[in-house]
Amino acid sequence: MKFLLMTLITRVPDPVTGVVPSTRDRLHEVIDQARRAEELGYDGFAVGERHEDPFLSAAPPVILSHIAAVTSRISLFTAVTTLSLLDPVRAFEDYSTLDNLADGRLELIIGKGNGAAQAQLYHVTTDDQWDRNREGYELFRALWAGEEVTWSGRFRPSLTAAKALPRPLRPDLRIWHGSATSRESVELAARHGDPVFSANVTNPIEPYAELIRHYREQWVEHGHDPADALVGAGTAGFHVARTSQAALDTFRPIYDARLALQRRLGIPIVFETLDDFVARSSALIGSPEQVLDKVGRYHEQLGHEVIHLSAERDGRSVSDHLDSLALFQAEVAPELRRRIPSRPLASRLEFSGVTP
Repeated sequence: MKFLLMTLITRVPDPVTGVVPSTRDRLHEVIDQARRAEELGYDGFAVGERHEDPFLSAAPPVILSHIAAVTSRISLFTAVTTLSLLDPVRAFEDYSTLDNLADGRLELIIGKGNGAAQAQLYHVTTDDQWDRNREGYELFRALWAGEEVTWSGRFRPSLTAAKALPRPLRPDLRIWHGSATSRESVELAARHGDPVFSANVTNPIEPYAELIRHYREQWVEHGHDPADALVGAGTAGFHVARTSQAALDTFRPIYDARLALQRRLGIPIVFETLDDFVARSSALIGSPEQVLDKVGRYHEQLGHEVIHLSAERDGRSVSDHLDSLALFQAEVAPELRRRIPSRPLASRLEFSGVTP
């Protein structure tokens, strides 16, 4: 199994002190988190893309380029790239540049996105966001694969023998399709032989497991070998400590702050208490043994090879946060790697024609 740290770069009051960090400090904290993730032995670092309060993650390629400059091994993920909002040509230029700067360590997770700001800023609505995502993906993929592209679609001007630069370092970029509930996303992934990354954070496991079953069924329908299907999954929260009680005590103010933020944003609350959250969500909060058990139970349903954990300190002391990340790498990750074999990420592949 492979392990990513992931951030949406929220800028909110510290749940303990109430202090709101400056934008500069918050962005630099993300760079430091990625550097520390590499030092601790994590396999990847993921930056989301959101275009509304309280997020600062509107420009993932800029942030990931900075991370590429201060790291050398760790894979760099987007989580997700909202192709429904982006000109696919411009997205290609940004990410092809990043692919070269990062020495081929890039992996994209794409999605249609969500949130009211999409309609306000980009005039993309729930009526057309899926079609825009699909069309954007198909053009982006064509631009990555071919030096001259002729294309026409609904949402941007057509191309005739167009050459987009710079050319990527990797001729075949691995593109994951991120999905929370969208059958369209996993069907597109299965049609093109791409992996999927289940959000797996808002609800109990059942709807996510059903979607992954549908992905695997569609994968076979499109003639792919079942063994080649690749799945990743998110986690709703993360803190590992020597004892269950210590983990719960540390995470409780974090969860209370999350509930307050969800209420402010009008997000439905599925888990009313921390105990319910730990019991029924994908959150990995507890002792190393409890975390191993939770991941194993989810793997029985999803068959995933990659998971992401929150990179955020969320009001924990620096020492509590680092101790949790280090304890996971020391006692949880090695056992999960032993139990659950996984295919390499981009940073572990050579540039010898091997397809990521």
